[in-house]
Amino acid sequence: MTQSVKSPEETKVGFIGTGVMGKSMAGHIQRAGYALHVYTRTAAKAEELVNQGAVWHETPAALAAVCDVIITMVGYPKDVEEIYLGENGLVAHAKPGSYLIDMTTSSPLLAARISEAAAARGLHALDAPVSGGDIGARDGRLSIMVGGDADAFEAVRPLFEQMGTNIVLQGKPGAGQHTKMCNQIAIASGMMGVCEALAYAKTSGLDAENVLKSIATGAAGSWSLSNLGPRMIKGDYEPGFYVKHFIKDMGIALESAQAMGMKTPGLALAESLYQEISKNGMDEKGTQVLYTYYLQA
Repeated sequence: MTQSVKSPEETKVGFIGTGVMGKSMAGHIQRAGYALHVYTRTAAKAEELVNQGAVWHETPAALAAVCDVIITMVGYPKDVEEIYLGENGLVAHAKPGSYLIDMTTSSPLLAARISEAAAARGLHALDAPVSGGDIGARDGRLSIMVGGDADAFEAVRPLFEQMGTNIVLQGKPGAGQHTKMCNQIAIASGMMGVCEALAYAKTSGLDAENVLKSIATGAAGSWSLSNLGPRMIKGDYEPGFYVKHFIKDMGIALESAQAMGMKTPGLALAESLYQEISKNGMDEKGTQVLYTYYLQA
């Protein structure tokens, strides 16, 4: 039977990856009183957390050796694989009984591999990707989709509750990642609709802000329409979630669907449009920059 994490004062939490979302997520854990240890490839991104008392480590292995729980929020599956399964990775260097929580959107198959490797060393691994973007991370209101052992999930629930409000165990290892693919598929087609609708409003001469007042709370309402629609109208394309990372997510979803013999035409179209704006230098912009595609079409 796994044991719940101890009180904040007795629990050392490692956080790897303090980017747009990770920094806010780690900050919530730190403010809850947990001893925070951090590593990120670009040390400057962790500077604010370190100034507030977090302990910096030079490598993931050094962080793993002292922490009870380690959370990762990095970029790509290849980064996840290196951090967890590499020679100097977390699985090889974490203390027996530690909890490893990957909150990156990554491959379901990789999540299952990590869980198996972790169990062989007496570690508890969970895949727990999130949805809610920079706003959800900042406000501690993320949706957290978890795959893995139920006892391990309950043991670390207090940490999840610092970062999110909708926290659901979806099933076995990899189930969290599969659920995130469902989320990204829904967003992909939805974003096309939001961008297309607001571009139509602008092209037809309507006041787009007034249009939002009418449609955001009706049957067309969505998180993307309410939260990203206003940014589109203002021409604010700064990232809450990067185009490059969304393309990565859609690629994982397409591969997973293909492996199951499933057709995903909406997802395929959205991925092709994002690939097009990526070629035009938009990788570092937020996903709402797809709006510009429709204005130029």
